[in-house]
Amino acid sequence: MSSKSAKQVKKRRVFYIPGYDPIHPRRYRELYRTEGRAQADISGYDIGLKPKTGKGNYGWHVESTIKNTDVEADVEVLVWSDIVRDSMANSIIATYWQMIRTAWVYIAYGVLWRLMRLRKGPVIAALYPVGMLIVQFLLALGAFFAVGRLVGFVSRALEEAFYGPVQLWPRWFEETVAVSIFAGALVFWLVLRWFKKNDGKFFVYYLMHDYAYSAASKGENPPELEARMETFRATIAEALVQDVDEVLVVGHSSGAHLGVSILADLIRTGAVPKDGPALAFLSLGQVVPMVSFLPKAQRLRADLRFLSARNEVTWVDVTAPGDGCAFALCDPVSVSGVAPEDKKWPLVFSAQFTQSLSPKRWKELRWKFFRLHFQYLCAFDRPLDYDYFQITAGSQTLATRYADRPPSKSRIDYAVSKYT
Repeated sequence: MSSKSAKQVKKRRVFYIPGYDPIHPRRYRELYRTEGRAQADISGYDIGLKPKTGKGNYGWHVESTIKNTDVEADVEVLVWSDIVRDSMANSIIATYWQMIRTAWVYIAYGVLWRLMRLRKGPVIAALYPVGMLIVQFLLALGAFFAVGRLVGFVSRALEEAFYGPVQLWPRWFEETVAVSIFAGALVFWLVLRWFKKNDGKFFVYYLMHDYAYSAASKGENPPELEARMETFRATIAEALVQDVDEVLVVGHSSGAHLGVSILADLIRTGAVPKDGPALAFLSLGQVVPMVSFLPKAQRLRADLRFLSARNEVTWVDVTAPGDGCAFALCDPVSVSGVAPEDKKWPLVFSAQFTQSLSPKRWKELRWKFFRLHFQYLCAFDRPLDYDYFQITAGSQTLATRYADRPPSKSRIDYAVSKYT
C-alpha cells in the first residue's frame, strides 16, 4: 500500500456516476441526506450536508465527525440524465420495435445464454420488460376484440329493434364492422397508452430503454456518451491536482462500467500525479457483463483489463445476492474473459443484505427489487463492514479501509464471455 493511500483523510472529493437514470440528480442529494442521517443515528456518528459552493457539476458539501475525526467531502454527480431522457423519447410503436432489436442482439450473439451462467436475477430483470410488453400487447388485443364484439352486439340489437332482423342486414354488417374496428382500435391504443403513462409503477419502458441503449450499438458507447465521459475525465483530473487527500469515484449500476472507462483513460493520459491524492474507485451493484459480453464492447473489455492491473487506483466492487438487478459477486474483469496475469483489481465482496439488514427490515425490502438496487447508497440497521457514508465521508481511504478485507469466497471469477 502506498503512503498516500494509507494517510488519514481530512478532505475528499467524491464523484458519483449514476446508472441509466432520467431523474434530476437532486434525488441523490436527498437520498444521501436522509439515509446518511439514519446511518449516523444507528452507528453513532455525526454527518451533515451543506449546499455546494462554486460552479461545476451538481453536488453538495458534507461535514462529518466519525470516531472523533472531522472530515470534509465535496460530492459531485457526473450527470448524464439528459442523454438518458433523450434515449427514452420513443413512441409506443418504436419501443416495441426496440424490444425486437434488443432481444435479437442478446439472443443472436449468444449473450443471453452466457449471462444466464452468471446470475439468474439480472437475466430475469432483462427479460421482464420483454415479457411485460408482450403481456400489455395481449391485454390491449383482448380489449380490441372484446370491445369490437360488444359494439357489434349492441349495433345488431339496435338494427333489429328498429328495422327488423333481415331488411338492412348488408348495410348493418358493413357499418357494424367499421364501427367495431374503430372502437376496438381506439381501446387497444388507450390500453397501451395507459400502461406507458403508468410506467412508474411497472418500470417496463424504463428497463426496455436501459437494455436497448447498449444493445443498439452492440456494446459501443454512443458518441454523445463518449463526449460526456471525456468531460467527466477532465473534471476528475482537475480534482487530482487539488489539496485533498482522496479522490473517490463511485459508479452505481450502469455507472460502474462508465467509471471503468473514465479511470482507464485518466491513467493512460498520465493525469494521475505520483504525489497527488489517493485515487479510488467504488463500483456498486454493477451490471458490467450486460455490456462487456456484447460483440462490439472492445473498448470496455480493454479498459477492464487495463484498470485491473494498475497501481494508481484502488478498485473495490460491492454487490449483494439480494440485489436481483446486479451481477452479484461476479468479478467484472474475470467473467468478461480479459483478466491479465498480473490482475490486482477489483476486490469483490458482498454487502450481505440478509445480515446487514435486520429480519424486519429485510422482510420490508425483499420484494422491492428496484429499491434494493439502491440499498448500497442507503442505511443499514445492522451494519457490518460496508458503510457508504463512512466510505465517502470518513477518515480512511478506500485502500486503508479494505486493506485486509478478503474477497468473497462465493464470487464468480472465471471467463464466461466468448469475446475475450
